[in-house]
Amino acid sequence: MIPTEDASARKREIEEKLKQEQETLSFIRENMEKSDQLTKGMVSILSSFESRLMQLENSIIPVHKQTENLQRLQENVDKTLSCMDHVISYYHVAKDTDKIIREGPTGRLDEYLACIAKIQKAVEYFQDNNPDSPELNTVKSRFEKGKELLEAEFRGLLTRYSKPVPPILILDAITVDEELEVQEEVTLEHLPEAVLQDIICISGWLVEYGRNQDFMNVYFQIRSNQLDRSIKGLKDHFRKSSASSGILYSPAVQTKRKDTPTKKAPKRPVYIPGTIRKAQNLLKQYSQHGLDGKKGGSNLTPLEGHDHDQRVKHQSDALTDKHGAAAGKDDVLDIEIDSYIHCISAFVKLAQSEYVLLTEIIPEHHQKKTFDSLIQEALDNLMLEGDNIVAAARRAIMRHDYSAVLTIFPILRHLKQTKPDFDSTLQGTAASTKNKLPTLITSMETIGAKALEEFADSIKNDPDKEYNMPKDGTVHELTSNAILFLQQLLDFQETAGAMLASQETSSSASSSEFSRRLLSTYICKVLGNLQLNLLSKSKVYEDSALSAIFLHNNYNYILKSLEKSELIQLVTVTQKKAESSYRELIEQQKQIYQRSWYKVTEHITDRNMPAFQPGTKLKDKERQVIKDKFKGFNDGLEELCKIQKVWAIPDKEQRDSIRHAQRRVVSEAYRAFLQRYANISFTKNPEKYHKYRPEQVEEMIERLFDTSA
Repeated sequence: MIPTEDASARKREIEEKLKQEQETLSFIRENMEKSDQLTKGMVSILSSFESRLMQLENSIIPVHKQTENLQRLQENVDKTLSCMDHVISYYHVAKDTDKIIREGPTGRLDEYLACIAKIQKAVEYFQDNNPDSPELNTVKSRFEKGKELLEAEFRGLLTRYSKPVPPILILDAITVDEELEVQEEVTLEHLPEAVLQDIICISGWLVEYGRNQDFMNVYFQIRSNQLDRSIKGLKDHFRKSSASSGILYSPAVQTKRKDTPTKKAPKRPVYIPGTIRKAQNLLKQYSQHGLDGKKGGSNLTPLEGHDHDQRVKHQSDALTDKHGAAAGKDDVLDIEIDSYIHCISAFVKLAQSEYVLLTEIIPEHHQKKTFDSLIQEALDNLMLEGDNIVAAARRAIMRHDYSAVLTIFPILRHLKQTKPDFDSTLQGTAASTKNKLPTLITSMETIGAKALEEFADSIKNDPDKEYNMPKDGTVHELTSNAILFLQQLLDFQETAGAMLASQETSSSASSSEFSRRLLSTYICKVLGNLQLNLLSKSKVYEDSALSAIFLHNNYNYILKSLEKSELIQLVTVTQKKAESSYRELIEQQKQIYQRSWYKVTEHITDRNMPAFQPGTKLKDKERQVIKDKFKGFNDGLEELCKIQKVWAIPDKEQRDSIRHAQRRVVSEAYRAFLQRYANISFTKNPEKYHKYRPEQVEEMIERLFDTSA
């Protein structure tokens, strides 16, 4: 049971809490009533605001719609006015652009093109909107006038600023300096940059808007003329430079390298002028005189022999006087050859440069055709000049002037070296254009091969004419000219081999080894023909000893010439024993010559002679036999020395060898003869028969083959 005090306390506590809850409830009721009152007031305000907002909206919307309509009307008016102004401007285009069009585009291309653009738009407007209006004809006429003036400006700019490339600049461009690892590229600037940009601009407009391709014809005609003039200018430069100094070079290159004198001269795509001139002169003289039988002796200074050198010098001086005019003509020919070779290289370089320029101006799909037309005149002139060279060579060969092939060699070699660049440059042109150089090369190879073969035949068939033989038994002009001709082939081995190979049908004809073997075979053929002809010519001499000296000199000259040049390497490609064969021939002729002394030495032999005892008295018949021997030896020695003294052996080594061998044989026999009859009295006047001491005999033999004695 709960105590009373606790229950009372609990009750009071509950009553207090109840009282507090009642107070809280009363507070909440009061606040709820206030909230209801506020809510009612807010609802009333919002209802009033909504009502007023609806009234405002009903008032504003009609005004807004009216304003929007007014704005639309304003915009339409503005657009209409703008269109009117635009349309009206088309009617004023002709008047507004009249002055600029009449004055032309010179100096103000951008402004001019802007005027043309306005005229073009006016044409398009009238065509679309009023095709029957007179204004259309007016603006059309103005547009055509503007286009004509643009075309005229295109032509005028090209004509005024297209100049031939200076020869010095061309020479710099085609020069190859082997000393430089990286070649300095020489830029050929055909047009000033500002002018070029104007031309490109006009070209672009004519293609896009002018619908006119005539300007492309204008372009290739003008540039073609300049290309041709550039090449002709280079030719003139060669003639003038060669005439004044005889040296062909580019002063610009020389100046650029004047501080480096140790460097080699720049290598040009050309042979050195005059390298084959001597050969041509001599071969021409031979063909003109030798074949006709009007001239004798050797025209070529032998490789050895002082005595003979002096005679040849006098002979050469006489030839210089006699053939001075011909030499001058050959100088001109050298210049023409060198000029032509340079012009071939110049054409390739200039054509490449022209194509680069053309690609900036001419539309891509017209570039190849325009380029083809552009290069035709210069290319045709070069090919015509080449054809003339071939024709001249053909005429010369018909006259048996085989030196003409020497003219073709440097040209043909350069054409073949340049052909890859030619083909690359002419890529995309017509087949007829690309085939011009190969056709010329084929013509030159054909005529060259013909000249080589006919030259070999001429060596074989050269007639044996007594008045055409060297009186002293020295080198025949046929030999010197044949060797000289073959030596010229050394500088053009590949070219000459290819000439011969071009006439072959073998599948390996294009290989370098095959060509080299053909050239070796050809050289051996010429040498074989020469040997046979010399053997035949030697029979013209009545004296077999002189015939032997003649063959000895010629064989020795051939061998020494082969050995002192690379000819021997070419010969041994197909004839391994060529050297030994010539040495055997030379030795054979020495032995034949030595037999000529038998008629001298036979007088001092013991043949048919009885033995004599010193102190015994000889019979008259025996004394006469001894006298006859002395007399026969003396007369034979004098006669032989007199005859052979005027013979010539240009090679000092060979001359000394033959003298020494003959001196030894005769001297030994003569000493033995004198010793046998020294103590035998066969005459009262021994000095009459014992005319020469052995030393004197040796001296007489030592003076053989010495025309200065």
